[in-house]
Amino acid sequence: MTPPFLSRQERFAVVGSTNDVVRGWLADGTPEVCLAVADEQSAGRGRNGRTWEAPPGAALLLSLGFRPAWLPPEQVWRLAATVSLAMADAAEEVAGLPDRAITLKWPNDLYAPAADDEPRKLAGVLGETDGLGGPDPRAVIGIGVNADWPADAFPPELAGTMTSLREASHGRPIDLAMLLDAFLSRLEVRIEALGGGRFDVADWTERQLTTGRDIELEVPGGARTRHRALGVDVGSGGLVVEDPEVPAGERIVHVGEVRRVRLADGAQVTV
Repeated sequence: MTPPFLSRQERFAVVGSTNDVVRGWLADGTPEVCLAVADEQSAGRGRNGRTWEAPPGAALLLSLGFRPAWLPPEQVWRLAATVSLAMADAAEEVAGLPDRAITLKWPNDLYAPAADDEPRKLAGVLGETDGLGGPDPRAVIGIGVNADWPADAFPPELAGTMTSLREASHGRPIDLAMLLDAFLSRLEVRIEALGGGRFDVADWTERQLTTGRDIELEVPGGARTRHRALGVDVGSGGLVVEDPEVPAGERIVHVGEVRRVRLADGAQVTV
């Protein structure tokens, strides 16, 4: 008999961080794939130490735990990419959006067009790993989707850079349980394919928001440089940018090297 896709699934009314919950499960020996879902997080976080909060019932907040011994360490980044693609598919269906209306801000955050047609952040993705290359590799992928969140309730300091599925669908109510079910059904198929060596390169590359745009990169020290984003490197998951200062005229930027990516027209896209 084929084992169920999820080895453990729990829902919490309030939790500090679903990533921390799942990390603890993996440390205690819970097999993959395990899932923690929360109605509210009191200590949710994004990349580079930023916080991630949403009012109860407004967002789908979850984390998944994997033991990716079945993936080469240099390909573990594809887990987060796969989670994002599954959520993009599910969100488009539940919100009644056209195919590929949702884009990915490199590497994996989800964006959707707002009323002014500018892309705004819909979901944040945070991947954390331990022990890659060792006998017990672990990966936790957290995602928070602004789902049934009306624009008049957005935090004032973020209202100009975020959106929600409710807003992207012009006020259509979003059922979080339906979104979760749609996501998990798509994720199971995609993870099975990934385990068989099949990563959806076409979907990941074609959804990339930054490709072909002039961007500004900000590194951890605060220095900024301007480039044109040429695409993504499907081997490493990096962002390919023009750089006249290197012999090849282009280079690959990896996630750990960048704090923010800004569109040169002034619209900000944060990693």
